[in-house]
Amino acid sequence: MIVADDGSRDATAARAEAAGAIVLRLPRLGKGQALSAAERTAPPGPLLLVDADVVGDLTPLRDESSQSGLRIAAFARREGGGLGLAKRVAQELIRLRAGIEVREALSGQRALDERARAAVFPLAPGFGAETRMTIDAARAGVEVREVELDLTHRATGRDLRGFAHRGRQLAHLLLAAGPLRVNYRGRRLPLVGWLTAVHEPVVAAIGLADDLWSGPERGFRAHLRARRTTGVLKLLGIPLYALVRTRSVSGALLVGLAANALNQLDTRPGRALKAYIALAIPLRAPLGAAVLIAPYDLREMCMLGDTGSNALGALLGWGSVDRLTGRGRWIAIAALAGLTTLGERTSLGRVIERTPVLRGVDDWGRP
Repeated sequence: MIVADDGSRDATAARAEAAGAIVLRLPRLGKGQALSAAERTAPPGPLLLVDADVVGDLTPLRDESSQSGLRIAAFARREGGGLGLAKRVAQELIRLRAGIEVREALSGQRALDERARAAVFPLAPGFGAETRMTIDAARAGVEVREVELDLTHRATGRDLRGFAHRGRQLAHLLLAAGPLRVNYRGRRLPLVGWLTAVHEPVVAAIGLADDLWSGPERGFRAHLRARRTTGVLKLLGIPLYALVRTRSVSGALLVGLAANALNQLDTRPGRALKAYIALAIPLRAPLGAAVLIAPYDLREMCMLGDTGSNALGALLGWGSVDRLTGRGRWIAIAALAGLTTLGERTSLGRVIERTPVLRGVDDWGRP
């Protein structure tokens, strides 16, 4: 038995250890990340996931006759809870994304065989974990079955605290049903760079195509060799769009290189956003979306992705085009071209991590 203790302040961890369980003491990562950490600790084989506040017999979920696919416990009777909005939203998201109808979209009591486990982990973060788990399992061709059980749990009430919890749950559900990507730690995070479309919709749309359909290619040379990739779409699409908008070759180069440079920085939490905010102030580029996303990106609750990093980089490019002319513009182009070349040969992240001052700035704001 593995207990994922997600920053509890009571005696959970101590009592679990005294009972002989393996306890993971985690710094409040959220439900999905906590379950994913526990799954990485577990040996190969089927899993039974159980919420800590559930009382009842879960043996039927492990019954030999049903030992396949993803099995979800459906509560035989309802206890407390809110108005059912979060549950209905989760059911609808599963229907839209996976084409199946489920009764208990939010139930945390689940048994998974090895195939289901491989299809769904790592989970979406927060309270969207179960909903995205069902979507991923169904889309992978794993059988999803509900088993009605006589269980009870500590339901949230219809008070201020309960409605605040369900508000967070709704936000997590919507993010979990959207595009996700695994970061450098192996955590699966929602991509929220689409928020930058408020300022730059065209480049954000080109970056979103890369987020959704990119292949294994990395770097200009790899994309050019492969020819038909989303990287080539960015390589050609962003400068062409900038050329139409600025009617200037130097403007097109400046915007395209700026978009690529910020994208190269988006390899660690908050790194691209710090660079953007630092440059956006003198260039008078929009700050709203970047400031909104920054605290969540730094705490690894979401990711910019190519959608956000390319769009923010293009905004810096537009600001540079407006304020630089002649020699100054070509100096900026040369500097960005140098950063691009450096990124092709090694990586900008590696340079930052090897430079004490840059490494110190890079670590600001992270837990």
